[in-house]
Amino acid sequence: MATDNANNAKSETAEAQLDLDPQDAAVADAVLDEEAKAVDGNNKAEGEFKRTGRMTLYVRRFFRRPSAVVGLVMLILLVIFALVGSKFGKWHYEDLDFLSLGTAPNSEHWFGTTGGGSDMYAMVVRGLGRSLAIGIISSIGTTILAAIIGTSIAFFQGWVERIGMWILDMLLVVPSFLLIAMIVRSSAGMSGWLWLIFGLVAFGWIGYARVLRTLTMSLRELDYVRAAKFMGVGSFRIILRHLVPNLGSVLIINTVLGVVGAVGSETSLSFLGLGIKAPDTSLGTLLNDGQSVVLTAPWVLIFPSIVLIMVTFSVQLIGDGLRDAIDPYSRSGGKAK
Repeated sequence: MATDNANNAKSETAEAQLDLDPQDAAVADAVLDEEAKAVDGNNKAEGEFKRTGRMTLYVRRFFRRPSAVVGLVMLILLVIFALVGSKFGKWHYEDLDFLSLGTAPNSEHWFGTTGGGSDMYAMVVRGLGRSLAIGIISSIGTTILAAIIGTSIAFFQGWVERIGMWILDMLLVVPSFLLIAMIVRSSAGMSGWLWLIFGLVAFGWIGYARVLRTLTMSLRELDYVRAAKFMGVGSFRIILRHLVPNLGSVLIINTVLGVVGAVGSETSLSFLGLGIKAPDTSLGTLLNDGQSVVLTAPWVLIFPSIVLIMVTFSVQLIGDGLRDAIDPYSRSGGKAK
């Protein structure tokens, strides 16, 4: 608009050049050209202005927290160790060295051996990978299930909400720990960890669903949800396209912190002999094996304990960093720049 005004003014001046000397007309044209260039430059500068996206702001706030960065680096290193650590070891986790039974860490067995001759380094790598896989997969599955069910109960309201809350209240009194143990014990072979994931997901979503249902009660009254209903958008499309994405911050935090809970549950079950079974292994089974020889072979307990502490500590730091990055009232994340 400003450029058009400048061009119009230039045209009017061109018409008035009949009354001006040639030299004065040239000066007027030059002035108008400079004004037009200045207006174009301002418009271009305004067009190049970009708003900072929400995810970009979250990432900046997250990386501005040193402890969160430390936790992220620790977790990445642990994942890399679980994925490629076996490439550097000399022994497979199923191999037995009958010439080194219960030996301390040395050049041949970096983390020592168990009483049966298993290499502790290979066992720790395998156990860490199995525990992380169980924790991550079950946490993601639990979050997805809780998000869909929790938001659906709150969205439909009426008798659906009443029945849904009644079912949730009934499920809360179910002894999930014992049922998961029974499911895993009934499985056979190397598939036990898959049944453990199934049990953790099947009974782990209930508490999250109640929380998400409470949060959805305020979202369902917003104008864009009412407008979508008025336009005839399907209920499940509204849930998946409008309600669940607006709970993204809560879902991300629950997913990250849920990894700690899932790893803790797996470790507890395996420590009691109700989780992962031989020949497979996890951090829980290693801790179970180490607690009986803590005085004669402490390295069998020390190394799995250190790895488990590092996993828990790193995920907790990441969860705290995400909470501070997403929370608009948090001061620890610093100011957006």
